[in-house]
Formats: sequence, structure tokens, C-alpha cells
Amino acid sequence: MDGDGDPVGWGLTRRIALGRVLSSQSGRGNTLPDTLELRTPYQQGPPSLPPLAPRTAPDERPARRTLLDQIERLEQELSSVFVSTWPRKGFEFSVASRGGPRLLSLAELELLRDDLATRVDDARRSLSDRTYVEEKHRCRIEEMLLAPEEHKWVRIGNDDIGEPGCKHWHVRPRMGVLGILMNWWRVKISSGCPLAKGPCAP
Repeated sequence: MDGDGDPVGWGLTRRIALGRVLSSQSGRGNTLPDTLELRTPYQQGPPSLPPLAPRTAPDERPARRTLLDQIERLEQELSSVFVSTWPRKGFEFSVASRGGPRLLSLAELELLRDDLATRVDDARRSLSDRTYVEEKHRCRIEEMLLAPEEHKWVRIGNDDIGEPGCKHWHVRPRMGVLGILMNWWRVKISSGCPLAKGPCAP
């Protein structure tokens, strides 16, 4: 028996077992290290820097010059279409205002160019449709002159063929009712616009 009342060797065996338990717990990480490891922020990578702002503004002059050249070319094309439509009516050539005389930004110049391009395309398409109809009317006038009995009461004016003036071609019967009964028809061509009348006499 030892001093604690345990059999001889029992205390030694208990201390050895306790040491094994403590060593096994320390191997599983249940004990705190004597010193804490401190990691500096630079071990995770250098801090990200904010992007640098450009010291000088980008030069807009080349882009502005290109847009102005395109606008000038579109305006010339629109003017050419306008001249080609005379004396026809019913075409739209106006472009929306940009708020008075001032220096337009690049975005506003792009919008103006797109509006002009759309206006030119619409005007060309309308003029093409109108000239097609006018050519059909010219062909019909020739047919009326060759065979008026096949185009009874047909009337075509200068407006229908895209020309100024009041001239018109009208298929009418010869000699009134007798011409209708005998199928005598002719093309009557007007002499032009009526003369302007002055003020009536008192």
C-alpha cells in the first residue's frame, strides 16, 4: 500500500493512463497553444487599389467631325429629294428642332443623324411610289388617245402626272347623246388654267 491507501503500483498506473488521455486530447486539438499566431493582412494578398481616373478628358473632335460630315451629306441628299419632288405636294421634309442654337453633344448629334437618315429614306420611298403612279397615268393617256371608246369618261390632269398647271385629258362623246348612241368618243384636252377674274363691275 502506498501513502494514499492504494495498492503498490496502482498510483503509477493511474498517472500513466492520465498522461495518455491528456496527450490524446492534445493531439485532437482540444488544448490551446501557448502562443497565438497573428497573421498580417498582407499574407492574404495586397489590398486592391481604386481605379485611377484619367488625368485628361478624351478628345471628342474626331467623332464630332465624323458625325457632322454625315449630317451634312444627309442634308444634301434631303435637299436633292426635295428639289426632285417639285411641283408635287404631300411630302414631309421637316426635322425636329434640338432646342435652339447651341453646341450639341455626341448623343444629340447621333440622334440628329438618325432622324435625317430616316427622313431621307421615307422621302425617297414616297417619291418612288408617286413616280410609279404617274408613269401609269402617262401610259393611260396614250391609250386614251389611241382608243378613246375604251376609256369612256376618264379624266386625267397634270397633278396625276406630276406636272404643274391645270391641263387635263377628258374622254367625252362627240355630239352629245348622239355620240353616246353611235359610240363616238374623243379626248378633249383643256386649254389650261382659267383666267383670273377681276373685280365685278358695280
